[in-house]
Amino acid sequence: MGSAYAFNRRKGSGSTVEQPPGKAAEPAGAGPVRGQPRSGVTGKPRTEVLGKIACKESHGSPVGTASSQDIHMELSQLEVFLTVAREGRFSRAAEKLYRTQSAVSQTIRKLEDELGEPLFDRSSREGVLTDAGNTLKEYAEKLLNLRNDAHEALVELREIQKGKLSIAANEFTALYLLPVLAEFRRLHPMIKITVQRSLGSHIPDDLLRHTVEMGVLTYDPQDPRLRSIVVYRDELTFVVPPSHPLASAKQISIGQLGAEVFVAHIVSSPYREKVIEAFRRHKTPLHMDVELPTLQAITRFVSMGNGVALVPEISVQSELARGELVSIPVRELRFHRKLRLVYRKEASLSHAGRAFLQTAEAVATERKGQYCFLRDR
Repeated sequence: MGSAYAFNRRKGSGSTVEQPPGKAAEPAGAGPVRGQPRSGVTGKPRTEVLGKIACKESHGSPVGTASSQDIHMELSQLEVFLTVAREGRFSRAAEKLYRTQSAVSQTIRKLEDELGEPLFDRSSREGVLTDAGNTLKEYAEKLLNLRNDAHEALVELREIQKGKLSIAANEFTALYLLPVLAEFRRLHPMIKITVQRSLGSHIPDDLLRHTVEMGVLTYDPQDPRLRSIVVYRDELTFVVPPSHPLASAKQISIGQLGAEVFVAHIVSSPYREKVIEAFRRHKTPLHMDVELPTLQAITRFVSMGNGVALVPEISVQSELARGELVSIPVRELRFHRKLRLVYRKEASLSHAGRAFLQTAEAVATERKGQYCFLRDR
């Protein structure tokens, strides 16, 4: 226990032999290219070289069961190594790197000591690579290329040239997103956007579980871990088809709705409960004889002359503009809602997420009216 062991593979064999303490592999020097005895050019199979590059045996571990220890190689060392390999001489590599030849030699020597393998044939006039050097060169090029790819990917993320954005919304709140998403896509067409349909009551948990980056809610989640921005003001609106007897009225009272057939959404919500309570408080019957699964189905069904509905105003703007539906104010049914963009307070938004907030703010500034950008906290 406490002794260092080096393991070498026998040539032509799959077995390993323990090198006892005191007989560790002699480290290779990194002196001038000329004047050194030839070493490492031949004789060692690729599997042995890879074995040495891949790991060293940890101190004090039993033979055959020890865990491998990572070799400490820096990318800057690999850059020096590849430059020497390409230029063929330490002196030319030093000029290329704007370093002294001594500094280059020391870097190569340190790398060879770490690997326990000579990387260059010092007996050659040119910087000829050993078997270990050729093996390392292949992997060093891959590592440096990966480093460059990672850097380019990060630059693309910062410049919003790539990335993804995931947002949770329900059927109603997704309608707010449409003009904002259209502008965001115009500005950042390379960003992949996913709007995940979720119940409003589930969205805070989706955010805290990191399932999505942002959510759109019609209520303040009252969670100190979440940040909220009011982005739209909506209200429930009472709509009827143009042929309905009430279509020409400027305003009506809740008492006039006791005989109407309401087409309702099949999913319950806090505002549905508020409407039921308002009818109960004013002692007016509420007939929800038809329930449909989507807002689009409700508005289409009503515009065909089937009943009346209370729906978010944002969901019927197109139908009102085309004259397919008529909106009538009801004195006792004024329910306003604030739509909020919500995200995790402690988490750093992605570049795409920050760009989306900037787009939402720009859309609010341009459109005004019901669009806004007010930070609650």
